[in-house]
Amino acid sequence: MRESPFIPFPLLETERLLLREMKQEDLQDVHSYASDPELTTFLTWEAHQTLADTEAFIKLLITQYKKGTGEAWAIVWKENKRVIGTMDLVWNQKQYSAELAYAISREYWRKGIGTEAAKAVLRFGFEELKLERIYARCYPDNIASYRLMEKSGMIYEGTLRKSMQRKGKQEDARIYSILKDEFRS
Repeated sequence: MRESPFIPFPLLETERLLLREMKQEDLQDVHSYASDPELTTFLTWEAHQTLADTEAFIKLLITQYKKGTGEAWAIVWKENKRVIGTMDLVWNQKQYSAELAYAISREYWRKGIGTEAAKAVLRFGFEELKLERIYARCYPDNIASYRLMEKSGMIYEGTLRKSMQRKGKQEDARIYSILKDEFRS
């Protein structure tokens, strides 16, 4: 079995963003967006209530990085060097596929940041992990999320009925994907 492509954790860079591993010193930045209940409306996790919640999240990521299983990048806004979100690529090595997931501070919405980060992570997935397919899911009422998927080149495949759990309720999910050949063209 080959060494994990996540050791060392890959550093990705775009015009405005740095995507890197999360660090303990990112605690305040992460807490400022992860504690926002409006941000987490469409997410599967609850808003962080305390700094301890955020600290536990960061510790989990750091543990995953050390094992080579970490797949979540901290999105850093170069202009002020603040962590403004995360972009995950949940890799299924046997199926040559991965799921893209993300959370971005509301302060940075509608600036094309999610699309910019997603394209960098998609490129990593197809070029470095040799994936054939990357997909993403969102709740049907999360228009901004599925627009990000479309702007990243993903194609709507359909709605998976009652396939995602959100805060104790089973809900539908829109699914989008992009194939390696589509990403190149």
